[in-house]
Amino acid sequence: MTEASQSKVFGKRKEPHTVIIARGDDIRHFQVRPWLAAVAGSALAAMAVGYLLATTYLVLRDDLIDATTARQARLQQAYEDRISALRAQVDRITSRQMLDQQLMETKVGELLERQTQLTERHGRLAPIADRFGDATLLPASAPLPAEKPASEAAAGPELRAMLDSTVSSQQALAGAGATPFSFWSTRNSPAPGETSADRADRLFVAINQSLRAIESEQLSRINTLAEDAYQTADAISSALEDIGLEVDDGKGGVGGPLVPIDNPALFDTKVRELDEAIELLERMKAEARRLPIANPAPGHAVSSAFGVRKDPLLGMPAMHSGMDFRAPTGAKARVTAAGTVVSAGWNGGYGRMVEVEHAGGFTTRYGHLSKILVKNGQELAVGDVVGKVGSSGRSTGPHLHYEVRRNGDALNPVRFLKAGKKVGHYL
Repeated sequence: MTEASQSKVFGKRKEPHTVIIARGDDIRHFQVRPWLAAVAGSALAAMAVGYLLATTYLVLRDDLIDATTARQARLQQAYEDRISALRAQVDRITSRQMLDQQLMETKVGELLERQTQLTERHGRLAPIADRFGDATLLPASAPLPAEKPASEAAAGPELRAMLDSTVSSQQALAGAGATPFSFWSTRNSPAPGETSADRADRLFVAINQSLRAIESEQLSRINTLAEDAYQTADAISSALEDIGLEVDDGKGGVGGPLVPIDNPALFDTKVRELDEAIELLERMKAEARRLPIANPAPGHAVSSAFGVRKDPLLGMPAMHSGMDFRAPTGAKARVTAAGTVVSAGWNGGYGRMVEVEHAGGFTTRYGHLSKILVKNGQELAVGDVVGKVGSSGRSTGPHLHYEVRRNGDALNPVRFLKAGKKVGHYL
């Protein structure tokens, strides 16, 4: 009865609870306060709840992650499906424009390739033009000729505008995100009943015709220059052969494979032929410049020719080993080719004489001078003054005695002078 009454009023008692622990003969007891029991119970309950929550999270975490990933995948798939549908719709709407754009890009690529070829040709022809001294060999800076055929007159401004803006517009439009087709549409709207592709085809055909005309004119000019070079070299060679010189013109036999006129290698072949012609011409010029073919007394008449003549002092036939130029005392005597002075002084009947050695075993002599202006061993260029005309030595009056010798044998100077007149304007 007493325990029941105590249990009934357990929560209201003020006395603390006593806990007794007995172990063998040892007996221990301590008192537990009501508030301390409440705190301990709350802590245990909180720990139990936390443990349950943590366990639940660990068990359900993978399911939550999988659900979130699946939801994101569904959203992404729906987004991609929407983008694909929109892209297909745009492709269907702009299919014709895309075809025109591809056509434009192809044609522009062809034009750029043609322009690149012309630029490369310009680079190859520039040094040849410098060597030949003919600037007309190079193409004009503008890709279209100055005078276009009548059939291109109407499209001329459009062609020129298109060519002028091809490279710059492609770069600018690519940087701005625009397409070649949009540029074409804004600058060249198709005429009624004519699509942009048709208009592009028409204009590109006209442009290609103009570029082909430039290339054809260029090849024609190369052929003309090569022919002129060969003709000039032949003229120089013939003039040198007239004075007894054998010149190798480098031509030899002829032959080789057939190269069709529309073969891509035609330009290289023509340029190579022109280069060979120029090399031959330069070789002929160099050969001619080595020979004594200039006039030692320009502007003065010949008073006595080469060969057997009546001696002016004895009046009997005698061999005249040179030719005489009627010139006043003090007139300039000029060397007729580049060479080296081998003798400069008094030489018997020659009086004051200068002898110059040239290439190929040739020597020239300048006699009866009143004054010598060079010395032994001096290098001379064609046209240099070797002395002044006089009447020294065996002479009847002021004049210039001029001789041409090869390996010591006297040759007729008139042949050399005639050769000089023939090739002088080529040199």
